[in-house]
Parts: sequence; structure tokens; C-alpha cells
Amino acid sequence: MNFIIDKALNGESLTKTEALAIAETDTTEIPLLFFAASSLRTRYKKNSVDLCAIINAKSGACSEDCSYCAQSYKNRTDIAIYPLLNKDSVYAAAEESLKVISGRKANMDELNRIAAMIRDLKKMGIMPCASLGLLDKDELLLLKDNGLDRYHHNLESSERFFPEICRTHTYYDKLKTIEAAKSAGLSICSGGIFGMGETWEDRIDMAFALKEMDVDSIPINFLVPIKGTALGSMSLLEPLEAVKIISLYRFLLPDRDIRVCGGRIQVLKDLHSFVFMAGADSVMTGNYLTTTGRSYDDDIRLIKDLGLSII
Repeated sequence: MNFIIDKALNGESLTKTEALAIAETDTTEIPLLFFAASSLRTRYKKNSVDLCAIINAKSGACSEDCSYCAQSYKNRTDIAIYPLLNKDSVYAAAEESLKVISGRKANMDELNRIAAMIRDLKKMGIMPCASLGLLDKDELLLLKDNGLDRYHHNLESSERFFPEICRTHTYYDKLKTIEAAKSAGLSICSGGIFGMGETWEDRIDMAFALKEMDVDSIPINFLVPIKGTALGSMSLLEPLEAVKIISLYRFLLPDRDIRVCGGRIQVLKDLHSFVFMAGADSVMTGNYLTTTGRSYDDDIRLIKDLGLSII
């Protein structure tokens, strides 16, 4: 273990075998793992933490069958269902908003309306990021030309495990969308959800896929089982396993933004303040798509109490 940590701290890339050794770290070695992950975070990200927030700009009735998602047509949940929000509703949350819509992809009418919103958000000094499904290069160029900086499109898991959680589109469809976004000149935000029944090998394979695609920001989400979804009976990840995932991703993607998002309150519980010591340099604040998050004021207080600064 010490050899692997030294190798990472010396700036050398780890192999999948070495990554698996980190995954198998026992409880007694967790403090050492945190020290190394936090050291890597400080080296590449200094003392700064990035915050982002999300607005669910279109909810429910999604045509895809993702087994973890409360918005899928296949799942029977109690979430609110509504069409694309008007611009006034989006602007009301603009200072903290990253726009996400349900569905396989936004249609052309929605894209044009979203492009206009992005244009206005950019004028307000906000870095716009959008998650609008399986778009092609021309559609992404429309958004880029109107001021979009970053496109969010999660791989969700490894190529091997992906068919276990979704059948209506493929892992290749996701790769193709990310490549289209890159070729359109957009920054890429892509990560996944942990705790869906995947193995440590799946988690490591996804990290290496993200590294190969050279994504800029990696959102780490922890499954919050929602009644009525196919994964509604799953158990929450153990807190120590969750923070170990954060550290693993800092080791494998040392200079990227490691962003802890959905499920951090429910899964991390009393270990919540460990997210930065474990290697994360960014969190999503406020509520998420269909689950409860943490208030902006509480996150600001935590960051300040840890002696960190906000970008």
C-alpha cells in the first residue's frame, strides 16, 4: 500500500491492479489513504473548493428505462411531472443553477428555448452547464454558440455493468455523446452513480474510461434507493466505502475536479465532513433532481470551518 501511495504522490499513473489494492484498503489504513488523497487534492487544487447547483428544468415521463431513476416511465414513483420550465422559473434559481432535463434528449424546440436561457445566464456571469441527453455535434454547437461552457453526461458505470441498469440506450451511445461534446469545444462533466450493485472493478474501469476521455469534472453520486424504481430495495453504501471511492478517484484522476453530488447526505451521514479529506475538491449544493441535498448555507459553513476557500 505504501508503495502505491508513494507512486501516486510522485505523479505516476497507477495500474488497475494497484487501483484495486486501494479499493481493498482496510479500516486501519483509511487515515493513510486520506492523507495521501488530501495531499493530491492540495497539490492540484490548492485550498479551493468549487460549488455548483442544479435545477431540474423538466421532470418525469422519461422514455428511458434507467433502473435507478425516479423519472423513468418504467418506474412508479411520486415525483412531480412537468414540462420544460419557463425562463422566469430558471432565472429565479440562476445564481446556483445547472440545468438538467428528463428524457432521452431535448427536442429542437426545447433546445432553442434552452439556448436562449444559456445566453442570458452567461450575461449574468454564470458558467452554464447543461445535461440534455444524447445530443449530436450540431445540437451541441448550437448550445456552444449561445454560451454553453460545459456539457454534463454521465457514463453512470462501467461498460460491463451498464446493461444491468439501462437497456433503452447503450454505453456506446454515451461515449458518442461525450465525443460529440468534446469536438464541439465543450468542457466535459461525466461520472457515475455508486451503490447500484457494481463491483470495485466496475468502479475502477469507469475511472479509467473517464481518464481516457480526458473529462474535466467527475461527479460522484451515491445511490439513494427510491421506492417504485427497480433499485428501490437496494441498501445504502456504507459511509467508509463511499469515502474510499472518493479517494480512489482522486488517485486515478489526480488533476481533475472530483465533485461529490447526489446521495452525499444520506450515505455519508456523520462522515460527511470527510469528503474533502478524502480527496474531493467540489460538491453540488442544494437539492438534487428528485432527492434532498444540503443547504447552501450549511455547505458554506462546513467549507469555512475546514479552512478551505470557495472558488
